[in-house]
Amino acid sequence: MGAVMTLEESYARCGALARSHYENFPVARLIPRRLRPHVAAIYAFARTADDIADEGYAPGGDGALASGARLEALRRMDAQCVAAHAGARVETDLEWIFLALGDTLRRFDIDPGLCLDLTSAFAQDVTKRRYADFGEVLDYCRRSANPVGRLVLLLHGYSDARRFAQSDAICTALQLANFWQDVAVDWKKDGRVYLPLEDLARFGAGVEEIGRGKASPALRECIRFNVDRAQALFDEGKPLAGSLRFPLSLEIRATWLGGVTILRKIRGLGYDTVGARPRINSGDKLRLLFRALTGWGF
Repeated sequence: MGAVMTLEESYARCGALARSHYENFPVARLIPRRLRPHVAAIYAFARTADDIADEGYAPGGDGALASGARLEALRRMDAQCVAAHAGARVETDLEWIFLALGDTLRRFDIDPGLCLDLTSAFAQDVTKRRYADFGEVLDYCRRSANPVGRLVLLLHGYSDARRFAQSDAICTALQLANFWQDVAVDWKKDGRVYLPLEDLARFGAGVEEIGRGKASPALRECIRFNVDRAQALFDEGKPLAGSLRFPLSLEIRATWLGGVTILRKIRGLGYDTVGARPRINSGDKLRLLFRALTGWGF
């Protein structure tokens, strides 16, 4: 039997993953040092689950998993999360995640249901390629994006309904902005379309148009309609930053401004994110940091 992993070793390994992975939590750069290990624990859980669902790779695996195996791996992660929250030792290859995660959830009195919402959304990505209406898209965002914002707030000591609602609005808007930014990317990757079929039909556009390399006027109108929806949610969540302590307030302002900038760039493309993908460049990042620090234009 190998040596028993310590809690400190578990947190250290989660932190290494958070620092080295190609993606990052949207609000993890300016958090107080005392909270960084706990953010890393949640990140390690979410990142690993998302990789299993999206890319089919589990830690220690020999290759990509088939769809059924991905779903089973996510179900095991759900059970392990619940067990870790209850204080049980999770003796698997992912023990290094669950030892730290369980400690974080208990220490901050966090409902593990927020983590299970994330894995539920990741599992949906394995099997679902089309969304009938905007309600289905919002339900996905409720589970894929909103838990991240709530978890960050809980780690910082915020748990009131008003801040949760504003955070949910921002997180959903960010997810939508990413969808409308990546219309062509999602199509090319695995044929996934987040634009609601109901909206496509309303504007006289078809799913097959996404693969043509240039958006028709009808498809651009559909994207415009959904960009406006995302903007309305950003506007709804905007007051959140003003009710938070520094430095989280700065991070939320920067995140909000970044999402709104993506929408502005989509508008600048005439809503054709089939022909081109809007990006935030180095100059944009400097301007966003200045605006976040000064509050100018926020």
